[in-house]
Amino acid sequence: MARNKTSKAWMQEHVNDPYVRKAQAEGMRSRAAYKLQQLAERDKLLKPGMTVVDLGAAPGGWSQVAGRAAGATGRVVAVDLLEMTPVAGVTFIQGDFGEDAVLAAVEQTIGGDGVDLVLSDMAPNISGVASVDQARSVGLAELALDFAVNHLKPQGNFLVKVFQGSGFEALVADIRSKFVQVMIRKPEASRSRSSEVYIVAKGLKVRR
Repeated sequence: MARNKTSKAWMQEHVNDPYVRKAQAEGMRSRAAYKLQQLAERDKLLKPGMTVVDLGAAPGGWSQVAGRAAGATGRVVAVDLLEMTPVAGVTFIQGDFGEDAVLAAVEQTIGGDGVDLVLSDMAPNISGVASVDQARSVGLAELALDFAVNHLKPQGNFLVKVFQGSGFEALVADIRSKFVQVMIRKPEASRSRSSEVYIVAKGLKVRR
């Protein structure tokens, strides 16, 4: 019964959410699109002609925003384990980017010029065990960071979602060691009760 009440309360909140309504009205795949929009505007992350990789892209809200910003002269590569309905101007690769074959497909699509911006809105499948879910969240962020460090152009930028909790500070310290400027952001479109935050990392340091 308690679970039923929780589900009903979530559905009520979801239906009344202004960003859910806005997404439906504007043809966006998810309310998460507005999180990226707000983060990108604040920290000037997106511009025409960019090469962007969107990790954990499904259902495609972030890819829509990135694709529109990058424009015809840019390139957006979206990657996810789940299927994703095509987004105009975005190349979608289904699979785990940690696997060699999928990574090779991503690299082939990117070409040899490197990436301007790596995005990751990945989240683990929630088990309900807080410590397990937190560890998985940080693990996904670390995978995204590893991809970014190996594929960004010098001075390239990285945006990743993570949940505050165990391992968060160590992750931030690791990112600070690799980027010139690191900010912790919580966009207006992020629900206040959620422990999610976004790490904006600008200016990949040149490895010596």
